[in-house]
Amino acid sequence: MGGEADDSGRLVNYTARPDHPNERDSPKNMSATVPATPASNGPAERRSGSDFSRRDLLKRAGMLGAAATVQVGGLDPAGAAEPARKVAQARAAMPVRESLETLTAAESDTLEAIVARLIPTDENGPGAAEARAAHYIDRALTGPLASSRAAYSAGLAAVDAYARASKGAPFANLSAKDQDSILSDMEKNTATGFTPTSAAFFNLLRTHTIEGTFCDPYYGGNANFVGWDLIGYPGVRLAVGPDQQRMGAKQKPTQRSAYDYDMFSKVKNGAGMKSGGGMSHGR
Repeated sequence: MGGEADDSGRLVNYTARPDHPNERDSPKNMSATVPATPASNGPAERRSGSDFSRRDLLKRAGMLGAAATVQVGGLDPAGAAEPARKVAQARAAMPVRESLETLTAAESDTLEAIVARLIPTDENGPGAAEARAAHYIDRALTGPLASSRAAYSAGLAAVDAYARASKGAPFANLSAKDQDSILSDMEKNTATGFTPTSAAFFNLLRTHTIEGTFCDPYYGGNANFVGWDLIGYPGVRLAVGPDQQRMGAKQKPTQRSAYDYDMFSKVKNGAGMKSGGGMSHGR
C-alpha cells in the first residue's frame, strides 16, 4: 500500500494520485515528517484568553529541538512590523479555497477554525490557517489517513455539539476565547460526547495540524513555506559551507521542497500500486 498512518495517526507515506488535476509524481518511500523545531530564547507566547501557547503546543508534541535559534516572544519595536508583513504576504499568496476532497462543508469549517486556534496567526507571523493545514488533512484523509476518516467525522460533529451545548453556537462561529475554552476542555478530557474520548481526538487534531503546518510543501501543507519560516528552518540544503556551520549563523531560506531536487526519487502510479495521497506544492 502506498500510504498509511501508523497507530498514532501519523502520516507515513504517499503514492501518486493521477486523479487529482494538480498532482505531481509522488515521492518514493518518503514520510511526511516535520523538521526539528528549534527552542525559543524568549518567553512562551500566549494568546489573550487562551490556555495554549505555540511553544507549549510544540513541546507537548515533542518537536522542540536543542538549538535556540528563533526568538518567539519579546519582539523589539524595530522588528515588530516584520511578522505583520509576513502575515499579509501569506494571506495574499493563499490560493482560492480548493474543492473539498473528503470533508463536508460543515466539517471543513469546523476544522479550519480548530487549526487556526491550535497554531494561530499572531504577532510572531502566519499560523496553521495560512499554512493550509486543514487542506493537508482533507487531502490526506482520501488515502494515507483514510483510517482516520471515521474519527474525524465523529469527532468534528462532537466538537460542534459540545460547542452548541456549552457556548450556544457552532464552533466556527464562536469567539477565539470560547474556541480556546472548548479546545482546552478537550485536551483535559472534560468535554463530553466524544468517542472514545475528547483527549484522543484533540491529540489527533494536534498531530495532524503540526504535520500540515511544518511538513514539506509537497504534501499539501506549509504553503509558501510559512511553517518553516516560523521556526527558522531554512529548508533542504545539499551543501553547507563553513560560514553556515558556525553556531548562531543565520541561515538563508532555500524556499524549495525536497522534491524540487532531482536527487529525490519519485515513482509514478503503475500496475499493482494503489493511488494514495501525494501532495502538490500549494504555491
